[in-house]
Amino acid sequence: MDIEKERQTGNFLFKLISEELEAGAFGRDMCTRFPPEPNGYLHIGSAYAIHTNYTIAQSFNGTFHLRFDDTNPLKEDIEYVNAIIEDIKWLGYDPGNHIYYGSDYSDEIYNAAVTLIKHGKAYVCDLAPDEVTEYRGTLTEPGRNSPYRNRSVEENLELFAKMKNGAYPASSKVVRAKIDMGSPNLNLRDPVIYRIIHAEHYRTGTDWCIYPMYDFAHPIQDAIEGITYSLCSIEFKDHRPLYEWVLKELGIPEPPRQREFGRLSLTGVVTSKRFLRQLAEGGYVDGWNDPRLPTLRGLRRRGFTPESIRGFIEEIGSIRTQSTVDISLLDHCLRQDLKEKTVSVMAVLQPLKVVITNYPEDDVELLMIENNSENEMLGKREVPFSKTIYIERDDFMEQPPKGFHRLSLNAEVRLKGAYFIKCEEVIKDPETGEITELRCTYDELTKSGTGFTGRKVKGTIHWVSAEHAVKAEVHLYDKLLLEQDIPKDDSKDWTDRINPKSLVIVKDVLLEPFTRHARIAQKFQFFRHGYFCVDTKLTTGDRLVFNRIVPLKDTWNKR
Repeated sequence: MDIEKERQTGNFLFKLISEELEAGAFGRDMCTRFPPEPNGYLHIGSAYAIHTNYTIAQSFNGTFHLRFDDTNPLKEDIEYVNAIIEDIKWLGYDPGNHIYYGSDYSDEIYNAAVTLIKHGKAYVCDLAPDEVTEYRGTLTEPGRNSPYRNRSVEENLELFAKMKNGAYPASSKVVRAKIDMGSPNLNLRDPVIYRIIHAEHYRTGTDWCIYPMYDFAHPIQDAIEGITYSLCSIEFKDHRPLYEWVLKELGIPEPPRQREFGRLSLTGVVTSKRFLRQLAEGGYVDGWNDPRLPTLRGLRRRGFTPESIRGFIEEIGSIRTQSTVDISLLDHCLRQDLKEKTVSVMAVLQPLKVVITNYPEDDVELLMIENNSENEMLGKREVPFSKTIYIERDDFMEQPPKGFHRLSLNAEVRLKGAYFIKCEEVIKDPETGEITELRCTYDELTKSGTGFTGRKVKGTIHWVSAEHAVKAEVHLYDKLLLEQDIPKDDSKDWTDRINPKSLVIVKDVLLEPFTRHARIAQKFQFFRHGYFCVDTKLTTGDRLVFNRIVPLKDTWNKR
């Protein structure tokens, strides 16, 4: 990436960092990090943060670290660790050997707390959690000093050692930094930096029963790894003074610098980890990789490519504040990525039988149809044509309105890659009146690719040979939630929030035989229907399931 170009195009982070580096901010190489807590799966907003850290490190010839913020054994699991590593590599931001764990620095972080206590900058507090909150004050009222704030260094060291050795129950004591209970920044009002948790950790087992808070552990971990820039989203801006206070009080030379960028949100999408957990673990969706979720696992299963997600993030550019981007941009980037990569096949989702009365009874003709009109390098394929075919039910109207250019009674239409057909007769169910079959004739002189220059028709429809059709199941997706903004204190049942049309399952879909041996996760364009992907979870030897990744045109703004 051209640093000067980024500076000129308004990428504020590149401009800020390049100016600081030119001024000699560090005597070491550039190093950034992405520090996820392994208590859930990454989502599209995570991808933006990863991209920001990774590309800045690469642009300044530095390194990118993946470091797990695993300092809370109550929520974390190796399952999430493995998933996060896999998702980051899939996105194309491989950290290589630079994968680290905050829990590996437990001794160093503990010793840092001891140092603060010895310097009179931290103390053991016996206030209960709700009392700590009460003493903290509000945005308009200053906090009050804890009655345990003035304990001696010796007493604090003794109590902290006993906390470490398991002498006290959970939540009975904490260690707090001694800063300023009157500060206008609530994060500086003697924040808790250590708490007691009696639970087994997925890496350290039962070695520890005290764990550092993120705001305390994070700057220490950054310093240990030689991070130069801690790049994080805008909600951490008010935490920056605490980050800098910890590094200053510990005497860290050339301390890492925290810099913030905007937080990404998408229209119609909720990325709150708490809400995603409720949906995934409450059975409202098909797990964390449900194609309706904005998790990278869900997007991947639906059929999004890493190239499309990276293109989406690059299209957004660098943002300073909380920004909401229309999800149609993500869909657009996906279409741009797939339009020259995928084979376009014919799939009939709502079949209507068509018998071509003047076509030879047992004849099967193999027609050559191009695989992709945008990319001739993908070649052509053979598509069988026979006397009985299926078309889309909505491609026929017995009494069409003005402007309807598909098939109707006594009118002609072209079959994609084949012939003109004319509807001569409509067969209906005598009881329901539903159309069950069309009787048509074809004109053998109108075969595609033969140079026919006679009469013209305005419409072209797709079709599938009845004898050769492959049966499949198709999943069509819409936005998951009826409303995007979910109040934090709202206890409304998720059942009332989920869009009942967020998943529509269409069974007995008919596809041309080219799809018979489709691979797991293989992508196609279904003529006129959109881009589809073979589902990685539901497809089995005798069940072929396709997920619609995205329609051919933006429909979000019409929903």
